[in-house]
Amino acid sequence: MAHPRKFRFGVQVSTATSGEEWAALARKAEDLGYSTLFMPDHFGDQLAPVPALMAAADATTTLNVGALVFDNDYKHPVVLAKEMATIDILSGGRLELGLGAGWMTTDYEQSGIPHDRPGVRVDRMVEGIAVMKGLFADGAFDYQGEHYTITGMDGLPKPLTKPHPPILIGGGGKRVLGIAAREADIVGINPNMKAGEVGPDAAADAVAASVDKKIAWVKEAAGARFDDLELNCLTFMTVITDDRLDFAAKVAPVFGIPPEEVAEVPHAFIGSVDEICADLETRRDRWGFSYYAVQADALDTFAPVVARMTGA
Repeated sequence: MAHPRKFRFGVQVSTATSGEEWAALARKAEDLGYSTLFMPDHFGDQLAPVPALMAAADATTTLNVGALVFDNDYKHPVVLAKEMATIDILSGGRLELGLGAGWMTTDYEQSGIPHDRPGVRVDRMVEGIAVMKGLFADGAFDYQGEHYTITGMDGLPKPLTKPHPPILIGGGGKRVLGIAAREADIVGINPNMKAGEVGPDAAADAVAASVDKKIAWVKEAAGARFDDLELNCLTFMTVITDDRLDFAAKVAPVFGIPPEEVAEVPHAFIGSVDEICADLETRRDRWGFSYYAVQADALDTFAPVVARMTGA
């Protein structure tokens, strides 16, 4: 990229047994130097993201909060826009607004929410983004789409962050990544979840060659705004070890690649702290990634990397 961004890091967490425990978790993430506390948006064993994100923001002073990502099908964009503007105001402008079209089959099956084909879900997400941006802007807003109709609505309150909180859209397919390139501030490069579950197909799509292709799609769709985008990568495996090759040999079959290529998988961190820090530089040079999110189980083990690389 012409203007390489500084590194920052988020952690994705989902639950706690009490308000005190949740607040302590948020403060720990902040104290360890993480930029952002993320939450998933599913119907399984997790806290509801809207109240939990507000509680995390209230327990901290600098930590950003956001969902990876809100499923457009689960809430009408008018409702979500009001909730997000409220969090942005009450947190002092610390919201990152992650939006997606939905992918987890079990969420739809168990809830009874209609699970339309991918093209329809993505169409609806595109309209949802337009509605939310319109409501965040000054003045009354009208919108007439196939899925949403908004008439003379002045979305209040307006978010503190102008023109709107940073929008993060992640995807693994060409169409969604193209939408992200044109509409988002932060583009998340993900494995393709078209199977509706985390399984072999997603793992096979997490390899370096797939990411090369996805970055090319984003560049093509973004055009002149590509250098203004922040590129995000969600990691699913973080292992701090002094024997990288041994561990790589164990997990290589999951990705369907030789062990020596596992270190190049951008959705995994495997190696010593020194090796991972070097990987971050290599990956930023190759793909432009400067913003990573790790899973909750890596909060402590990844902290030395966060301490060394944040702002580098």
